[in-house]
Amino acid sequence: MEQHRAVIVGAGVGGLTAAVALHRNGWQVTVLERAADLAPVGAGIGLAPNAQRALDVIGLGDRVRDLAAWQGDGGMRAPDGRWLARTNAKAAAARFGGPLVLLHRATLVEILTSALPDGTVRTGAPATLVDPGDPRRPARLATPQGEIEAELVVGADGIRSAMRHALFPEHPGTRYSGCTTWRVVVPAPERPFAPHETWGAGRLWGTQPLKDGRIYAYAMATAPAGGRAPDNEKAELLRLFGDWHHPVPEILAASEPAQVLRHDVHHLPDPLPAFHRGRVTLLGDAAHAMMPSLGQGGNQAIEDAVVLAHHARTAAEFVPDRALATYTADRLPRTTAIVRKAARTGALTMLSARPAVALRSTVVGAVSRFGPGLVLRGFDGIADWHPPVAHAPRVS
Repeated sequence: MEQHRAVIVGAGVGGLTAAVALHRNGWQVTVLERAADLAPVGAGIGLAPNAQRALDVIGLGDRVRDLAAWQGDGGMRAPDGRWLARTNAKAAAARFGGPLVLLHRATLVEILTSALPDGTVRTGAPATLVDPGDPRRPARLATPQGEIEAELVVGADGIRSAMRHALFPEHPGTRYSGCTTWRVVVPAPERPFAPHETWGAGRLWGTQPLKDGRIYAYAMATAPAGGRAPDNEKAELLRLFGDWHHPVPEILAASEPAQVLRHDVHHLPDPLPAFHRGRVTLLGDAAHAMMPSLGQGGNQAIEDAVVLAHHARTAAEFVPDRALATYTADRLPRTTAIVRKAARTGALTMLSARPAVALRSTVVGAVSRFGPGLVLRGFDGIADWHPPVAHAPRVS
């Protein structure tokens, strides 16, 4: 039977960050990824200052900050182009201690994997939990090549986490939010625009620049679960957003149907009783899947990873029941609050009744007149988070 120090199931953003953080603490780490390669599912990801500070712990924060593209003004708009609320990059950076960085997920995956030894990530390697272990015996996983043992197992296997179900089979699991999302990355349009998020009736659109000159666009709308366009998703976006303000029509014109990603939004409104059992712990969407309305899903996974490594310390110092219980105590209350706030914000953005939409626009506009700080206030307590101070020196 293969013997391992730490095994991470899932090579998404959270799993790879945990791998880097544990590796820097001296752990021997193996990442098992079911997919055949690391081509990331998704288009763009926004990293707020809280995630950047977490990445500072593993020496990668500045590499991400160097990719910041948002300069100048931005804000919230109505579908006809009216500005509902204005803010700017300087105000956001001043309030939260750093810029908002939009980057392609593939870029972030490359940054993270570059900090790992060759052979750390095994693709085409599904794993099933056999035994979570306890302080006296290791956890066990089943793989196509046979069972393996590990002193620490990290379940980072996403929204449909099999690890979560194995640890907490009585938990109801994720729930459909009532919304579906689309994402696409396209070349920048010829006419300039200010980065924005636009709220309509039961629909939302966002257009944000990437450092390489391309544009990351995302959309959300209320829809039945499992729905798909009768023709293609570009055509569906044209039906929903084709008459919205510049640059939305230009972005859609530049999109290829095959480039448009559509995913229903599932979240975990009922918090787990804990993020661990035995020698197994969960992070990211496996632990606290949330709506994308605060842009914090990936950010919270990155936070989870560095906090987990902080409590796990070095392999020689690892005491599973103490370390993982402290990790749960640190992360469960924070992520539960953010999941709930994301759900409330999502409900606000997806209002569809005309009187409610009109009132929302009026309130947002009135608040914005007091300056960009009030618009940003919704991220207080989230984007201003700082990681815990390390107990032990990092090793490379």
